[in-house]
Amino acid sequence: MSTTRPLVAIPGRFSASASALRYGAVVTARALSQAILAAGGEPLAVHPAAPGGRVTTQEVADRLAFADAVLLPGGGDIEPRRYGEVTASDHVYDVDEEQDGFDLVVARWALDTGIPLLAVCRGLHIVVVAQGGRLEQDMAEPHRNVVNDVSVASGSLLDSIVGARLSVSCYHHQRVAELGAGLHATAWATDGGVEAIEADAPTGWFLGIQWHPEDSFDHDPSQQAIFSRLVAAARAPER
Repeated sequence: MSTTRPLVAIPGRFSASASALRYGAVVTARALSQAILAAGGEPLAVHPAAPGGRVTTQEVADRLAFADAVLLPGGGDIEPRRYGEVTASDHVYDVDEEQDGFDLVVARWALDTGIPLLAVCRGLHIVVVAQGGRLEQDMAEPHRNVVNDVSVASGSLLDSIVGARLSVSCYHHQRVAELGAGLHATAWATDGGVEAIEADAPTGWFLGIQWHPEDSFDHDPSQQAIFSRLVAAARAPER
């Protein structure tokens, strides 16, 4: 483990362009990096290499051996075939088989090894699919740029961080349809949608959330607390 700032690996997101670059880019949300820095961690973007949508667990383990924690961020949609659905909704967007292949193996590796893992929005979906769950491809009423009230299960990890109720910043048109093996819901939106997941028998610190805590971390202590707990877990002696 790092003796200074814990190193938090963030799989980058493929982007067709970026304002400061001439061609395609691998990007990380600025606010996510800032939130990790504010929590005392060091955010490091990782190129999501999985040619043809495939990468081995050993390759991921070798590349992320430096990491004290992992943050699976938001992004585009997962290819529906990854969760057993052949036909994709017309509203499914920004699918990238290499991105999917890398993220799914990262999720399985992190859960198996117990390295602290925070999964945000698409990241939560990745964990669900990695564990054999399914997604609702397009919600009847998407939560795009809305603030949503969330209720949290008593006694859960999330409850210990943010309390029983909170308002969160959402941007998603998909949600959990069926939880994967070894996962349970610990927070719900007012429409019943799953807003957070945890592991039944965690091997390490793990939290998956549907909303974007980076949107309000700089003025909402409860959202910054999520990043602070991830970094604290990365500092733990057993790491």
